[in-house]
Amino acid sequence: MSGHSKWSKIKRSKGAADASRGQLFTKLGREISVAVRQGGADPQANFKLRLIVQKARDNNMPLENIDRAIKRASGGTDGASLSEVTYEGYGPGGSAIMVQVLTDNKNRTISEVRNILSRGGGNLGDSGSVTWLFESRGVIIIDSTKENAEEVALFAIDAGAEDVKIDGTSLEVTTKPQDLEAVRKALEQRKVPISSSDLSMVPKTMVKLDEKSALQALKLLDKLEELDEVQRVYTNADFPDEVLSKYSG
Repeated sequence: MSGHSKWSKIKRSKGAADASRGQLFTKLGREISVAVRQGGADPQANFKLRLIVQKARDNNMPLENIDRAIKRASGGTDGASLSEVTYEGYGPGGSAIMVQVLTDNKNRTISEVRNILSRGGGNLGDSGSVTWLFESRGVIIIDSTKENAEEVALFAIDAGAEDVKIDGTSLEVTTKPQDLEAVRKALEQRKVPISSSDLSMVPKTMVKLDEKSALQALKLLDKLEELDEVQRVYTNADFPDEVLSKYSG
């Protein structure tokens, strides 16, 4: 599993322990509002909303909170002032960074993102400067055991996955965006324990970082994700295992 994937795994475990649950639910509610505004309140007819509702459930967001967010968005102007924006830039060691935000004040948000990047040893780039380094993919994370990891990986490939990476007791299943739901459903029918599934921007190539740059980049990425308006952060940084272990500890 790549350094980027290991960072994602650590990010999830750190998030479960450290992050404000309230902030997470607020971000998910914001995504639900925008999805309803764009495609309607029926998850069966709104692919984007279905994905976000599933993500909310994976993160243990109460069903009443999800329903309330959908009803609020469909019955009024909730989410109408929010704009989806992607900022691109560079981090320590020449790593590429993409920051997806939902904001009601673009000037404020770009100023905050630029400030964090510059303070963290990076810089904001022009639109399109790093997008070409990533591709949209569905990513499913599975908790497994060493005994059945290979079996689950083969089943995922048979179900339509493009690739499966195994790291101890965790599997990262990559699909084409349009195949994400079908592959997840096939895994669920087989009673495979799924931690999360989402559309993601997966790096085509990785940039290896030394220890100093890696620690600096990890702190920078965390600072970006702490911003209320930031929904997702992607990077092509490849972090050394020993640095990730030290940082997660």
